[in-house]
Amino acid sequence: MSSLQRPAPQSQTVSLTLEQVKEALGEVLDALQSPAGSARLEEARESSGNDLGKVLQLLLPTAVQIQQDVLQNYGFSPDGEGVLRFARLVKSFESQDPEIAAMSNKLKSFFLPPLPLPPHAGLGQFWGIHVLHMLHVMSKQESLMVRWFHRDISGLEAEARLKARGVHGSFLVRPSKKKPEDFSLSVRVEDSVTHIRIQNTGDYYDLYGGEQFATLPELVEYYMAQQGSLQDTDGNLIQLKYPLNCSDPTNERWYHGYVSGSDSERLLQDQGEPWTFLVRESRSNPGDFVISVLTEEQRDGHYKVTHIKIYCQGGKYTLGDVKFDSLTDLIEEYRKKHIEEMSGTHVFLKKPYYSTRINAADIENRMKELDKKLDKQETSKAGFWEEFDALQKQESKLLYDRKEGQRPENKSKNRYKNILPFDHTRVILRSRDKNIPGSDYINANYVTNQLWGDGEPPKRFIACQGCLAATTGDFWEMVWQENSRIIVMTTKEIEKGRTKCVPYWPDFGENGKDFGRFWVQLLNEHEAQGYKVRTLRLSPLEKPDAIRDIIHYQYLTWPDHGVPADPGGVLSFLGEVNRMQESIPRAGPIVVHCSAGIGRTGTIIVIDMLVDMIQMKGVDTDIDVQKTIQMVRSQRSGMVQTDAQYKFIYLAIAQFIDSQKYKMKALEDSKVSEAEYGNLSHTLSKMKVARTPVKPPEEGTVYENLNARKDKKEKVNKKTSSEREKPRSSLKKK
Repeated sequence: MSSLQRPAPQSQTVSLTLEQVKEALGEVLDALQSPAGSARLEEARESSGNDLGKVLQLLLPTAVQIQQDVLQNYGFSPDGEGVLRFARLVKSFESQDPEIAAMSNKLKSFFLPPLPLPPHAGLGQFWGIHVLHMLHVMSKQESLMVRWFHRDISGLEAEARLKARGVHGSFLVRPSKKKPEDFSLSVRVEDSVTHIRIQNTGDYYDLYGGEQFATLPELVEYYMAQQGSLQDTDGNLIQLKYPLNCSDPTNERWYHGYVSGSDSERLLQDQGEPWTFLVRESRSNPGDFVISVLTEEQRDGHYKVTHIKIYCQGGKYTLGDVKFDSLTDLIEEYRKKHIEEMSGTHVFLKKPYYSTRINAADIENRMKELDKKLDKQETSKAGFWEEFDALQKQESKLLYDRKEGQRPENKSKNRYKNILPFDHTRVILRSRDKNIPGSDYINANYVTNQLWGDGEPPKRFIACQGCLAATTGDFWEMVWQENSRIIVMTTKEIEKGRTKCVPYWPDFGENGKDFGRFWVQLLNEHEAQGYKVRTLRLSPLEKPDAIRDIIHYQYLTWPDHGVPADPGGVLSFLGEVNRMQESIPRAGPIVVHCSAGIGRTGTIIVIDMLVDMIQMKGVDTDIDVQKTIQMVRSQRSGMVQTDAQYKFIYLAIAQFIDSQKYKMKALEDSKVSEAEYGNLSHTLSKMKVARTPVKPPEEGTVYENLNARKDKKEKVNKKTSSEREKPRSSLKKK
């Protein structure tokens, strides 16, 4: 097990009980509300206005200074670091005590102006020079926490999982076998795995020196945000990029994985029906779970949410009395009766609040749940329809302008009068005469995967309608302007006697054809399995020597009404499209269209986005089909038109996951004769992370963490390196 060399901590660690935190918060609020405190805050607030830069320079420091005097009495250092440590401590108690959560929110309101900041961000995230970065990281990483915690696995098993299912930058956290109170951080670095011990003193978590954190998730968040801060002695960076999620304990749709206490309250209160419930992972105690229930009790005009801890002990689940073999058994039992809180209040689990988030590797099990009828009646709808119906109801909330498409001069350019592009994402034809109204208009939108994190440049698409006779010139203007080299057409020109798209390319055998100010030639055309590929040559009429070759993919086997029978054909098609796109240097957005540019177009784009995410982050990443569609619909309205298309996305991703699992198994089988656990061992003389594979120890040897053997003849019961004190020289902080 590797540890990190760090300077000794320079600030004192303070440990307070829940009641002491509550008392300190009360005193802080009193100080901020006092006449002197109010006057200082008001002066800073007026000087700051809505300028975030001034907030950092004036308002935040003022609020911090007021709090420092109070917090010194509780042992915190009289500086911003002391306030930050207190904020972290408060945040760790928020999910445990609603009163602390309410006091924390009130605290923020005293010095935060009405800026568009995430409501779930705690006080600590607003302090310091990295405030903006921390806010962004927190909003991006909120859904990634805790699911990286794998209970009851060894270093050997952790390495096997990361090699089989992870990629460079994948990581997980597990309990330490040597010290049960500690944890181990296992990270994949290229083709090997590095293990780092996390110390749990009872007061804080750290990597044996350096930064200290109130909770395990905060430690992981920090090192995910501080990319490049860890490296081994060979100079190899150790990056925490992609959490390797453990399998969900249940496939029931009421299970939400990691959702914070405050977010679960918001979800349930928005739903508004008492005794609605959900189950989530515990943030304060990884490995445990929480039932969040909307009660009939009202507080501040809202129904109160109560949180009930589920303890996982020895593979059993309990509220403190009866033990159950599974989370599902526990919930089903208490749905039949009630839960009695310590106060004597009865809590009922009447209506589950369903989640659409899933672990990609478990998608087939989720699909079985979604295929179930909502009740036993034959006319009842299944879960797919229910999820899609909820998506449709969200559409009305996307109140974005579509004024350009409604202008009189542009109405004739729309294939369907009510399917118009959002103004904020529409493609603007920049070369057109600005003095001619509507000349820059085309019914097309940029679509980008906004769910990607930092350092992961997403693929960009243009989603547009099928060409009309009057818009073929505009279409080629857009392709040239955006330097697009790939066009994906998911319709035939005519289907069931109706024109779906006017051909914007010449017939085979023609010398070429002009469309607006562009000359287009058909260089070649061939049919593949279910689709046709054309190579088109594009050049401006005024500059015939400026030429670009465009690859045109036309998918031919998508039925007019419905979806393809086999998603494998679509996956193969997209694989070919992406290989071609990646082979063209500096290629612009992929242009995708059908007839209206929303149904098949949206389905293709969403499938491609989800496949990209799984390829990048591994089959154990979390995906959310409904959320992804909501995201693309915020860029072009109506994307993914039917519940059949919605279900087809699930089917396509399930088939892709199957293919990935098959590939991984084949890869592992091919390595069966090779040394599997190379860097679980290292030489005792150098004590560095090994990068070259060695043979696994003989049966009976303890494999925990970085196991080393000096001699094959060593006795099995002799202390192994996993039982010895681990050196602090194998890894270092940059």
